[in-house]
Amino acid sequence: MAEVLVVTSGKGGVGKTTSTASLGVALAQSGQKVVIVDFDVGLRNLDLIMGAERRVVFDLINVVQGDAKLAQALIRDKRVDTLSLLAASQTRDKDALSEEGVERVIGELREKFDWVICDSPAGIEKGAALAMKYADRAVVVTNPEVSSVRDSDRIIGLLDSKTAKAERGERMEKQLLLTRYDPVRAERGDMLKTDDVLEILSIPLLGIIPDSEEVLKASNLGSPVTLSSPTSAPARAYFDAAKRLRGETVPMTVHSDKSGLLGRLFGRRVA
Repeated sequence: MAEVLVVTSGKGGVGKTTSTASLGVALAQSGQKVVIVDFDVGLRNLDLIMGAERRVVFDLINVVQGDAKLAQALIRDKRVDTLSLLAASQTRDKDALSEEGVERVIGELREKFDWVICDSPAGIEKGAALAMKYADRAVVVTNPEVSSVRDSDRIIGLLDSKTAKAERGERMEKQLLLTRYDPVRAERGDMLKTDDVLEILSIPLLGIIPDSEEVLKASNLGSPVTLSSPTSAPARAYFDAAKRLRGETVPMTVHSDKSGLLGRLFGRRVA
């Protein structure tokens, strides 16, 4: 039976879809059967990052509405055979999703995979609410800036009140993924430090993804950074985060591609 994980954020553009793809690859490469599901109906991007945009025939809406079977819509990755994608629709709107349909599809996916990773749209509208509705746990993605952190705080409140687990009186496990982090700028006070973000949000830290051009290069190539540049600093950070999701104890490190003094200073463990 799969664990259903929602990757969510309050603010757009924080690296949520990139993180969904990169974590999915990292988990799949460890031997886990993983499916990543794009809930961003109308603004489909996950298939682009996965390099599968030309392979989409049926999508999440088709399956939810019963126009296609799940097996017809699932796209198996050609590079990692334990990884699959269920794309969003690019021509429909979020009103085409229904709670009953999403619950049924998530239930079917639970039976086939070890991990179901739901890529939520940013914000608090219907698509985001349904992406988190049937999750077992959540990864909240935020940048180290005040507006992003404030919006993430609101998402945490929704996870604690609007999910099926919350309605049953159960606790939703939430972890923070801090993206686009630059320790040099944080030291200068140009962005929030890790401790500042943790103090505001008060949820455990899953990982720190350093700011890196490798992430943008990977997206443009249609390949998550954990595939296209597996030894880069962001890829190593995602691999560490995936291990923590599986329950492994991994020291929290700010990875760096820089050599010399800066690499020794900032490629270090976080207390």
